[in-house]
Amino acid sequence: MATFKEFRNNVKPNWCPGCGDFSIQAAIQRAAANVGLEPEELAVISGIGCSGRISGYINAYGLHGIHGRALPIAQGVKLANRDLTVIASGGDGDGFAIGMGHTVHAIRRNLNITYIVMDNQIYGLTKGQTSPRSAEGFKTKSTPEGSIESTLSPLEIAMSAGATFVAQSFSSDLKGLTSLIEQGIKHEGFSLINVFSPCVTFNKINTYDWFKENIVSLEQFPEYDPTNRVAAMNKIMETNGMLTGLIYQNTSRKSYEDMIAGFKPEGLAKQDLHITEEQFNQLVSEFK
Repeated sequence: MATFKEFRNNVKPNWCPGCGDFSIQAAIQRAAANVGLEPEELAVISGIGCSGRISGYINAYGLHGIHGRALPIAQGVKLANRDLTVIASGGDGDGFAIGMGHTVHAIRRNLNITYIVMDNQIYGLTKGQTSPRSAEGFKTKSTPEGSIESTLSPLEIAMSAGATFVAQSFSSDLKGLTSLIEQGIKHEGFSLINVFSPCVTFNKINTYDWFKENIVSLEQFPEYDPTNRVAAMNKIMETNGMLTGLIYQNTSRKSYEDMIAGFKPEGLAKQDLHITEEQFNQLVSEFK
C-alpha cells in the first residue's frame, strides 16, 4: 500500500511562500494514501491559475487543462476509465467564473469524481484582480474604487443544482481537509469541496487570521444532520457561507456512470476499439 510520500514527485511547487495551496496538495496526497490508492490509480486534472499547477506536483496521472475546462476533461477521463480515481482542481476564478457553466452541469450530472476548489477570493496568477468570490467593496487592480458586484455563493449554487456531496474546509486545517477529501473520494457521485486558501501576496483582506475569526465549524453543532438538504441550505445562509465541514451528502442517488444504459463498467480504456474496414467505411458513409 502506498504512503503519502509516494504521491510526491521531484517537481518543486513555485507557489508563493505561505500559499494555502501547499496544504491542499499535502491533503490530497495524504487522502489518496489513506483510502488505499496507488499513484497509478489516481488522476489529477487541473485548470489555469496558480492552483492549476497542482496536477504537476503530485505523483499520479496529471493533466493541466485550459481555463475553466478541468471538469469536462475530468469527466471524460472518468468515463473512459472507471478504475481511476479522478480529482479535478482549480481556483475560484477557474471554477466559478469562466468555468461556472461546467461546474453546474458537472454537479447535476453526478459523475463519480471529486472537485477541489482552492478559494482565495482573488485572481492570483494574473496579479490580483477581483474574482467572483471577492466581497462587495473589495479593492483590486480591476476594481480600484471597490467591487460593486455581489459575492457568488458556490455552496448555495451547488445545493440548488442538486449536489450529492458538498463540503468546505480551510487550508490550515490539514487533518479536517484530508478527512473531507477521503470522504469525497469514497462518495459515489460528484463531490464538491471548496477550500479557503489564502493568497498571501495579493489578498491582504482575506488573510489566515481573517478566516480564523470568521469561519464557523460544523463541529459547533453536534445535532447537525448533513443528510438534511433543507437544514444544509439554511445553515449555509445563516453563516453567510463561512461554515466548514461536511455540509450535505446524499447517498441514495446513483452516479451518472451507473445510469448509462449499456455502459460497460470497465469504460473505454479496456475495450477493444479496433474496427474492421467495413465498419470504418460504414461510419464514414454516414457523413457523406
